[in-house]
Amino acid sequence: MANNLYLPISKYDVEQRGWDCLDVILITGDAYVDHPSYGVAVIGRYLESKGYRVGIISQPDWRDTKHFMKLGRPRLYFGITAGNVDSMIANYTSNKIPRKTDDYSPEKNQNQRPDRAVIVYANRVRECYKDVPIVIGGLEASLRRLAHYDYWDDKVRRSILLDSRADILVYGMGERQILEITDKLSEGETVESLGWIRGTAVVSDGYQHLKKYEMLPSFEDVSEDKDKFNEAFRVMYNNMNPFTAKPLVQKHQDRYVIQYPPALPFTTEELDEVYDLKYVRHWHPIYNNLGGVRGYETVKFSIVSHRGCPGECSFCSLYAHQGRIVQSRSAASVLREAEQLAAQKYFKGTITDVGGPSANLFAADCANWTKKGFCKDKKCLGAEKCKNLKLGYESFLKLLRRIKEIPNVKHVFVGSGFRYDLLTDKASRPFLEEIMKSYISGQMKVAPEHVDDSMLKLMNKPKFKAYDDFYKTFQDINKSLENKVYAVNYFIMSHPGETLKDALNTALFFIDRRMHPEQIQDYIPLPMTASGAMYHTGKDPFTGETVYVPKTLNERVKHRALVQYKNPGNKKYVLECLEELNEKHMVKYFFIT
Repeated sequence: MANNLYLPISKYDVEQRGWDCLDVILITGDAYVDHPSYGVAVIGRYLESKGYRVGIISQPDWRDTKHFMKLGRPRLYFGITAGNVDSMIANYTSNKIPRKTDDYSPEKNQNQRPDRAVIVYANRVRECYKDVPIVIGGLEASLRRLAHYDYWDDKVRRSILLDSRADILVYGMGERQILEITDKLSEGETVESLGWIRGTAVVSDGYQHLKKYEMLPSFEDVSEDKDKFNEAFRVMYNNMNPFTAKPLVQKHQDRYVIQYPPALPFTTEELDEVYDLKYVRHWHPIYNNLGGVRGYETVKFSIVSHRGCPGECSFCSLYAHQGRIVQSRSAASVLREAEQLAAQKYFKGTITDVGGPSANLFAADCANWTKKGFCKDKKCLGAEKCKNLKLGYESFLKLLRRIKEIPNVKHVFVGSGFRYDLLTDKASRPFLEEIMKSYISGQMKVAPEHVDDSMLKLMNKPKFKAYDDFYKTFQDINKSLENKVYAVNYFIMSHPGETLKDALNTALFFIDRRMHPEQIQDYIPLPMTASGAMYHTGKDPFTGETVYVPKTLNERVKHRALVQYKNPGNKKYVLECLEELNEKHMVKYFFIT
């Protein structure tokens, strides 16, 4: 039975609409959830709103080509994404152990995506339709657009464009560039002629048509020479400003990968358009008998208020994918979405999150962002906030208050994480007080990441004093609250730079403060991040200084065990660490003997 509320997923759905074919077929490694938190739904609905006929093939069985032919041949192209996360991260833990669950797959039919999903899907499509254009995008393609270090293969891999045999790659948030590609192909241009589209990359036999460009060390060079790898990273990193970036060229054997400058950031009106589209805001009914999709439950009653992050944490891919410029929706658009949520029959009165990358950056602004982009020689955040970065705290509070006044809305919470370093001065205290009193559901998420200042510098995070200052204010406010708020602190272990001695000192710090952190993440080197470059090369890519890198599984297990010493299974590792460091006398701090 066809369900015309959703984008077509079968030939029957297409026929029910009276269509003879689709213009665009999107293939995704995620289950199809028609919600603005799912990238394929956003792209599909965006193209639909521009008059294109779009269908979706979700989680096809890559072992059989018939699954890639279920919607027939598209008029324009196949668009392929691994889904909301890189398929290798979706399929494996930080210690390269296969995951047992997948939040983006149906509950009773887990692990439905292949490793390196973009490559696998694209090559399957090539088997079925040799001459149909292939466009790849999403996080997996975006972060692998140039030669990159791959943690799972422990080697430098070439651009995903070559392994997938795709015609063009969309990087970053892709609405603007995917529409330009679609329009050009619909107007009769050939896929080979698609050049100088911002936010895209292509493979070419030459680069003579470029007037200005930056030449990266070749794939062969960065594969063999770690200093060349870091040189390529620096050039890429310095060409991320949409207003000043040049095309990048990287030779791969006898061909060239050309990355065009990033897409320009969306205006508020353009971002509103994306989130005002007619999403069903639910998983497709085909998953009803499969237990639904767990990942949807976490965003079911949430609202994305902005995108982009100027934080540039070394280990995070957000700055490489969403960009450093914050783009916020209008209050009117967010309120419309809140009203839609409140009108749903299964809404029970609570909006679980109004946020984005760093919740307290909604409506943040800098005078340079709309005309010049971000500065070349200084950072918006990091060791401290740039004075030109203006925060939108009053606008955010005003928005939350208005949402709370909507009929049927009993509670409005901010479930996204906060930049704690933006909550340390006197001017921010009224904001923090109101947030803690009215808009936190028991737990406030913050990410100090580490306690050692040398580690925090490598992570491009503020010194730990900033967290201390925040926490003192947080605790002081808590004294006056009837419903106490708890800080959920996120930490990373085994990040480049951390020795076993550093891990011990971190554990002793927690013991001294009677902290027992549960939110510990084992570091994963992501492609095209500064920390990933450190992990691969053993050097800081910006300074060239040598960085110790804990790489063995045994080291990683010991680092985590030290800070989670209360776990009974970790006792033997803690004892091994103390013996290895000749610190056996410290056992009294960890265990009562």
